[in-house]
Amino acid sequence: MSDVVLRTERLRLSRGKRPILTGVTLDVARGELVALMGPSGSGKTTILRAVAGLERFDTGTIVVDGVSLVGGAPVPAPTLRQLRRKVGMVFQFHCLFEHLSALSNICLAPVHAHGMAPAAAAKRGRELLAAFGVEHRATAYPRELSGGEAQRVAIARALAVDPPVLLMDEPTASLDPERRVELGELLQGLLRQQRTLVVSTHDEEFAREFATRIVRLKDGVVV
Repeated sequence: MSDVVLRTERLRLSRGKRPILTGVTLDVARGELVALMGPSGSGKTTILRAVAGLERFDTGTIVVDGVSLVGGAPVPAPTLRQLRRKVGMVFQFHCLFEHLSALSNICLAPVHAHGMAPAAAAKRGRELLAAFGVEHRATAYPRELSGGEAQRVAIARALAVDPPVLLMDEPTASLDPERRVELGELLQGLLRQQRTLVVSTHDEEFAREFATRIVRLKDGVVV
C-alpha cells in the first residue's frame, strides 16, 4: 500500500492471562477512513489505545508517520511527545474536562504539552470550532453541550495540534440518525484534507456508507 501513515505488525497484548490482541498486522494509508469492526472484546478499542500510546503492548511494533513504538518496553518521553503530534484520539464518551469551556478544552494540550502561545492556541481553537459549526459554543461548558456538540468539540480538541492520524472510539454510539449523517460528512471533509482516520464501531450502516475500508476483528486478530 502506498503512502502508509500507520502500520501495526504482529501486535500482541494480554491482560493477565487473557489475550486481547493476538497478532494484529494492519496498514493504513494517508487519506483512508478505516472502520475496525467486530464483536465486543475483539480488540477494537485496545488497538486504538495502543496506537495512541495509552496502553502498553507486549510484542510487535507500531509506526505512526515515522514514530515507532516497540512492544514490551515503556515509551520514552521524547517519543511520546512526538507521538502526541501524530495522533489525536476522540473517546467514546468525549472525556472533556468539565471545569473548562469548549475553547479551553481545545487549548489545553497545545499550550501546556506543546508550548504553543495561548493566543495562537485560541486562534486555532476558534478556527476548528468554526469549521465544525460550533463556534457559538466556545464559552459553553461540557454540561451545557448536546451530545453532538460535545463530540465536535472533542474532535476539535484531538485536531488542535494538527495530527495526521485521528482515532475515534464508537463515534456514533450516542447519535441519532441525523447526527450520524452529519458526523459522516464531517469525517469525509477530514479525508479530503488527506487526514487518516481509524474508527472502532459496531455501526455497520455507518461503516458501509462512510468508511473507505472495513477491517474485521475476531478474538484479537484481523480476519
